[in-house]
Amino acid sequence: QLSLFRFTVKRPFSTSHSSVDSEEIKKFQLLAHKWWDEEGEYAALHSMNDIRVPFIRDTLLSMSSNYHLGNPLSGIKILDVGCGGGLLSEPLGRLGASVTGIDPVEDNIRTADRHKSFDPVLAERIQYKSSSLEEIVEESMETFDVIVASEVVEHVADLEMFIKCCSQVLKPEGSLFITTINKTQLSYVLGIVVAEKIMGIVPEGTHEWEKFVSPEELERLLESNGFSVRSVKGMLYNPLSGCWSWVQSRSLNYALHAVRAGAPRYAPHATDTLPETDVQQHSATAGTAG
Repeated sequence: QLSLFRFTVKRPFSTSHSSVDSEEIKKFQLLAHKWWDEEGEYAALHSMNDIRVPFIRDTLLSMSSNYHLGNPLSGIKILDVGCGGGLLSEPLGRLGASVTGIDPVEDNIRTADRHKSFDPVLAERIQYKSSSLEEIVEESMETFDVIVASEVVEHVADLEMFIKCCSQVLKPEGSLFITTINKTQLSYVLGIVVAEKIMGIVPEGTHEWEKFVSPEELERLLESNGFSVRSVKGMLYNPLSGCWSWVQSRSLNYALHAVRAGAPRYAPHATDTLPETDVQQHSATAGTAG
């Protein structure tokens, strides 16, 4: 989801654990009531569910031997970072997952809470918090099986800090799913000039090209922070049909799946870990579907 997470390295005597851009907060607050308008500013995010939800679901199912008919993600704890109005949290909840959605814009959380309240099943499976990722790290160490950061990292000021926080709240061998925009000349022309300024597919001023990140750079940051990147897939939005599709090229949008290293951060019990050879074998066979 479009979000506004900005991170700073903690300084001595600082009273703040994270920094959120106040100008972006104001910008997104003005749109908070429009999250569930499928024809409005967030139409492209609604239709992105057609490919991002199956990508998450099928990847997780390919890594698990447990399958719950009707609720394939039952028993899986997911953190949706930058959840906005809950556009991705809700379909993941309907698949059986227990979802925590966080976003620093309180109006987004109010919108998300209100919308889920119409469905008693979702009301039980999803909880929302007005929070940044950094703010929940201490209370959520190694809590989640999955983190989803969809259309978020291009709004982050300190991407390495963000990834470190993801690693801290993920369980060993937990999955991280990211969708974002590549940093190319084409993404500037189509993602900002055409999409924002000419066609109005997303609100003008939503993105800053300088914050876009290439899959190579994102993979480097993930690998250096204890993640193994399993899959990177190109995505393309057709503004005429309003549909997303998987494509070979990653020059515009892409989706990435990475897995946190399996070694627990703290001293484990003897039965908690697999021998290294087994871990390597597991890593080699835990592919992605779709």
